[in-house]
Amino acid sequence: MLKIYYSNSTNPWFNLATEDWLFQENLDADHILFLWRNQASVIIGRSQNPWVECHLEKMQEDGVLLARRQSGGGAVFHDLGNTNFTFISRKNNYDKHKNLQIIIAALAQFGIEAIASGRNDLVIEFADGSRKISGNAFKEKIDRAFHHGTLLINTDLNKLPNYLNPNEKKLAAKGVPSVRSRVTNLVELVPNLNHELICAAIEKEFLNQHQSTAEKITLDISNLEKIPSLMNYYKKLYDWDWLYGQTLEFTHQIEERFDWGSVDIRLLVKNGVIEDVKIYSDSLFPDLIDEVAENLKNKIYSTVRISAALENLTKKHSTD
Repeated sequence: MLKIYYSNSTNPWFNLATEDWLFQENLDADHILFLWRNQASVIIGRSQNPWVECHLEKMQEDGVLLARRQSGGGAVFHDLGNTNFTFISRKNNYDKHKNLQIIIAALAQFGIEAIASGRNDLVIEFADGSRKISGNAFKEKIDRAFHHGTLLINTDLNKLPNYLNPNEKKLAAKGVPSVRSRVTNLVELVPNLNHELICAAIEKEFLNQHQSTAEKITLDISNLEKIPSLMNYYKKLYDWDWLYGQTLEFTHQIEERFDWGSVDIRLLVKNGVIEDVKIYSDSLFPDLIDEVAENLKNKIYSTVRISAALENLTKKHSTD
């Protein structure tokens, strides 16, 4: 039995929650295909550090959302020019190589010759080397497995370095760093290609691969109210603790020189909270430097929270 789900929502938390819901609770199909896309957002892997992978302040300025998926892999930028596909199968029928062949065959319908690379990517060979057009990640449990990936159709590639570069000066972290790759859009090869056309091609090859018909279901944000368990997945994925609090321990070092002296700040961050602070400075006000360090401890590691703590300290001393 096959099922094909389409999402009419471009909310990344909804789409990732739907993916989890399909994986965890929809066990009545041998194979499921889920096709979706997101508004501008950065999606990080389960074991990644958002402060390392993302330029969080720039994302906030531009209204780019952050989402953390359940699977591993690297950080990726999504927008409406990027199509996402998810294959979910019973464990005894799971074959990621067949899934990749479905995507390769779908691209071949447009005369695009893609090949699988060593890091579970799909690439296209050009005269100056290979360029990535699809990244893939995987997750398994005892009886089920899923494989999801991206297809760069017409993504604004100029924005990738804006959001996927760290904005910190010296930052060392545990976790899985992303591997940067040369990428290209499929419209460079087929100018009229779009989300609807590629989804139709993937659907066709999915049915061909499994030699069967499929039930088709379309989902949107209104399904949250109709399916309580889906709502629970959704609430988890936009929760601060999942987005930031799951981050492994890391250190952040900031060095600056001002007219009144130099400052070297060392932050130890665990689960998204500043656990310890050391500040080295040649300032003539060492007591104030110590007070700054104490005020930063146990604060959530975010620009807003740190700025608020320092602002409160400024107000205190301006009234002394």
